[in-house]
Amino acid sequence: MICTITRGEILFGLERLAPGRRRTELEGKALSLFAVLPCEPIPSSAVDRYATVKISQQRRGLPLDENDLWIAATTLAIDATLVSRDSDFQAVEGLAVVEP
Repeated sequence: MICTITRGEILFGLERLAPGRRRTELEGKALSLFAVLPCEPIPSSAVDRYATVKISQQRRGLPLDENDLWIAATTLAIDATLVSRDSDFQAVEGLAVVEP
């Protein structure tokens, strides 16, 4: 599954790219991904995890941006593994992360 925040981040990244071959290729890959992975809303259980992750990261001097906080909280709440190249996620306690 892909959460709504992650889908939004992917679409935002695509919108930032200049028109051209690279953008077109990445848009095609994103659409293929969206076709096979259902987009799920953030579960209510992620709300409590959000607060815990945010304060933990702040106390450790490793704050995350808001979208990354929601992605981490959602992943923890549903006991999933996050697939990401973003090294900031490696510092979140208890979060299982694999790099694609």
